[in-house]
Amino acid sequence: MRQYLADGARVLASARQDADIKRLADMGAEAFALDVADPASISGLAWRLDGEQIDIALYVAGVISRESADTPPTQQVFDQLMHTNVLGAMQAIPQVAPLVQTAAHGQGGKFAFISSDMGHIGSVAGSYCWTYRVSKAALNMAVAAARHDYPKVTMVTLSPGWVRTDMGGESASVSVQDSVACMRQTLQGLRADDSGGFFRLDGRRFDGF
Repeated sequence: MRQYLADGARVLASARQDADIKRLADMGAEAFALDVADPASISGLAWRLDGEQIDIALYVAGVISRESADTPPTQQVFDQLMHTNVLGAMQAIPQVAPLVQTAAHGQGGKFAFISSDMGHIGSVAGSYCWTYRVSKAALNMAVAAARHDYPKVTMVTLSPGWVRTDMGGESASVSVQDSVACMRQTLQGLRADDSGGFFRLDGRRFDGF
């Protein structure tokens, strides 16, 4: 968001907590409350965005759990990950994608969802974070399916790499700034026939899902 604001873009941003909403607004975004894990909250997204045309939409919500396949996930953990990482995105798509489709004078914009290398079925190295892996693989499928209903939207999932955030940890290999810059470059280079794809941080497309 900081990089888009620095470029002079108008940015709409959401957060769950009042303090975070204020922080986004202080940075220059038009900020509002939204909890994608709460169906009642996200159901009003279309109303909040009524009349907008969105050139680039980003779905960045995500939570993680770190158990492996030798430990069954609790229903609470499973539901939390699936609601935030998958259901929230599936509820956002029908509300946001039409606004992206009318962008750029009717030519359509781009709608990207932050996934993870861990969601790539073709390169699973182990069961660590298996519930998280399942949720991100499901997100990839949701986006690949949804893009057929929005032909003017270039709709993709992106892996941000292993990023130094609260989720990724201090030992992660990529800074937030570098990850965002690389994903922006990837987004800029996307073509219409890339829609439905799953892309690495460096812009290479994953083979399958």
